Amino acid sequence: MKTRAFTLIELLVVIAIIAILMAILMPALQRVKNQAKGTVCVQNLRTMTMAWIVYKDDNDDELVKGTTGETDGSWVLNPSGDTIEDKKDALRKGALFPYVSNTVDVYRCPADIRQKNPEIYAFRSYSIAGGMNGVDPAGAWEIYPVIKYSEIKRPASKYVFLEEADPRGYNRGSWVMYPKSKGWVDPFAIWHSRSRSTLGWADGSAEMHRWLSKSVIEWCKQACDVRAAQEFSFYMPRADDDVEDFTFMLNGYAYRSLQ
Repeated sequence: MKTRAFTLIELLVVIAIIAILMAILMPALQRVKNQAKGTVCVQNLRTMTMAWIVYKDDNDDELVKGTTGETDGSWVLNPSGDTIEDKKDALRKGALFPYVSNTVDVYRCPADIRQKNPEIYAFRSYSIAGGMNGVDPAGAWEIYPVIKYSEIKRPASKYVFLEEADPRGYNRGSWVMYPKSKGWVDPFAIWHSRSRSTLGWADGSAEMHRWLSKSVIEWCKQACDVRAAQEFSFYMPRADDDVEDFTFMLNGYAYRSLQ
């Protein structure tokens, strides 16, 4: 009995159907992939904030140093070199590492694309807010940082960790706001869909936050673009649409006013 072969037209029809199905499925698969990365990122910051809380429990209510350092007990150290392994080693030597199950993976958002740029060699995706024991009280920061957990008013409303896109290959220092000057230093990272970033809060929770200001989103996405020239910069609200994002970040920034 002869078997009937496909004609050329029938093969073309099958290929066309497969192409249509792929066009339908690929965006859905991409959304699922993005959602999975976002879920991991939120879980990372839950782990980080819980580690941050347990650290203060072991240290008489004092917060871990929220800036990067050499050997001074900071939560992470400054890397000794430019390779990814140097960056990971700086995490392992930080004061918070024993509290995060001794794994460097929680320091990195899977949506962080900076490793695609060979000139950056970035690994860590998160920074601590400067008001959380992250800036020198004697510095010109317009604030006194919170040193002890008991000094934080309404911990559920104050963020500790955020995603930052420092252009120097690692997030140096801490993420700093200037309440009186109405600005902040360095962009936060927008690696997630719908212009969102992940924040970790002082009560141990973490969540995605969506940014609204067009100029803020543009500035942050430019900093996250691995193809663009990277610049360390100071941001001040430039238009009315900036106010909501700035107010949100300022209200969540823990600090003690200058005396």
